[in-house]
Amino acid sequence: MTANLAWFKSSYSGAEGGQCLEVAYAAMVHIRDSKNAESNSSTTLAISADSWTAFVNFAAKSALQ
Repeated sequence: MTANLAWFKSSYSGAEGGQCLEVAYAAMVHIRDSKNAESNSSTTLAISADSWTAFVNFAAKSALQ
């Protein structure tokens, strides 16, 4: 389950919240919408570390274009 994960969001996220993803590292990388962070039934996406790295690299490259 995701109850004991240490969640964090980007330092680029604003203090207002509501439009952020939160990430937690474990055997898999867990991702959730910060709007639902307080809910124990929050939907999460779990992907491999390799997939997360590929996504972050793609996003960084796309931001430069």
